[in-house]
Amino acid sequence: MNVQGRFEGPAELNVLGEPLQACSSDPLTGFFRTGYCAAGPDSAAVHLVCIEATAAFLAYSKSVGNDLSTPMPQYAFPGLVAGNRWCLVAMRWLQAHEAGAAPRVFLRSTNQAVLGLVPLEVLKAYALDLN
Repeated sequence: MNVQGRFEGPAELNVLGEPLQACSSDPLTGFFRTGYCAAGPDSAAVHLVCIEATAAFLAYSKSVGNDLSTPMPQYAFPGLVAGNRWCLVAMRWLQAHEAGAAPRVFLRSTNQAVLGLVPLEVLKAYALDLN
């Protein structure tokens, strides 16, 4: 936890079993808006997959009712553009994968809790940060 009592995420692990790395600070992402795809102390948050948005993915997401590109200032959400990194809800990523429209992922910033839904080998096929 940070000094304000908000969960930051680095105490959690990524899908590779390493300390979770930040996903994005611009825009500030994660359920807790700390930059991490953290599940939190009760594993309640589900924004677990760190993605790189593409125009095709944003169009797909909007077409299935999850508009990530339109700004919503009332929620301090700037709207995503291609190239942004974002903590996506795990089930939304899986839905996009099953439709052939999943965005690429940053494994070191993707929470290990997602492995209950998506096998690591599937995530690795979309990895942007494997050497």
